[in-house]
Amino acid sequence: MINAAQQSLNGQSRGLRRLLPFLGPAFIAAVAYIDPGNFATNIAAGSQYGYLLLWVVLLSNLIAVLIQSMSAKLGIATGKNLPEIAREQFPKPVSFGLWIQGELIVIATDLAEFIGAALGLYLIFGLPLLPSAIIAAVGSFAILELQRRGVRSLEAGITGLVFIVVVAFAIQVFYAEPEINPLVNGLFIPRFADVNSVLLAAGILGATVMPHAIYLHSALTQRRIVGKDEEERKKIFRFEFIDIVIAMIIAGAINASMLIVAASLFFENGLVIQDLDVAFEQLGVLIGPFAGVLFGIGLLTAGLSSSTVGTMSGDIIMQGFIQRRIPLYLRRLITITPPLIIIALGINATKALVMSQVVLSFGIAFALIPLVIFTSKRSIMGGLVNKRITTITAWILSIIIIALNIFLLYQSLFG
Repeated sequence: MINAAQQSLNGQSRGLRRLLPFLGPAFIAAVAYIDPGNFATNIAAGSQYGYLLLWVVLLSNLIAVLIQSMSAKLGIATGKNLPEIAREQFPKPVSFGLWIQGELIVIATDLAEFIGAALGLYLIFGLPLLPSAIIAAVGSFAILELQRRGVRSLEAGITGLVFIVVVAFAIQVFYAEPEINPLVNGLFIPRFADVNSVLLAAGILGATVMPHAIYLHSALTQRRIVGKDEEERKKIFRFEFIDIVIAMIIAGAINASMLIVAASLFFENGLVIQDLDVAFEQLGVLIGPFAGVLFGIGLLTAGLSSSTVGTMSGDIIMQGFIQRRIPLYLRRLITITPPLIIIALGINATKALVMSQVVLSFGIAFALIPLVIFTSKRSIMGGLVNKRITTITAWILSIIIIALNIFLLYQSLFG
């Protein structure tokens, strides 16, 4: 891979072969953008308001491109990940506090992913949630084994899982037969219907930008392909930016497909869907049993792949903030325990998903603000420092995202 990358940087490769060595990191990070939390918000939005909030999905993905490109750029420019830079720049107590909140973020992430994967098995096979969760845990360990075989094996495995989700929702969209004109209007005309539609829009945006993906992307690029000088690092970033755009287009298409299916089927038939199991049942009624199975497969696949990415993020967070590591499989075992306990206690799966999103909303500021600060400093970034317009845009978007997450946090606790 290194030789192929060097040939690409030197201009010895052409076309797709020149890009291939740089593809992969963004596909792993993009998994965070199609987790079960996205399923819940997109389906709720589509069933209640039709295509009205489709533009929010597009906007969310444009924001994701900016945020993930800054994270990838940080790793390329410094050879370090975001937690490592934070440890160097902040006092030790601050780094320790950031580590604690980062671990809570990973646990909340695992809660959402495991409940989603378990729910997928439950919907497809009718298994009780606890056995489904145990099977999902075994599956996540199997995917994690790919990491031991090298980063390329893991990237290929995750990309394959994402492709399964793409196919599942592409088929559902085909059979849902969406109306083109309302779809196009929803995609390109920003508008709201009422206060609740604003709340759902905030939920879509909040479920899209995930703190662990911000930490992770910088680590995926920090030593993957190392530039010898500033010019090579700029070339590497240009290639990685293409990787990010492709991955975010795919993630955006999946999220848009969820909302489109809900709008075409549920909204048009006057069905307001709040729970994923109800969505599964209604897909079977309106299209056929195979549609429900495809939905369950998509949920299962997204949950398994997202949980693996969450474990990787936890390893990076601990190593970066406090320079400690525990075996990856032990970390996996620790982080899956709370979700298994919650499922064993019989707590409503959708409510647990909502609470996990509350914790994730709390953590977004602690990842996003340091990212903008560090990527705006020439002393850290060198020639890859943010342009002024990038910094201004990033701060504006950060304030909006953090404000929306605080709003969601308040609504979830007191609304």
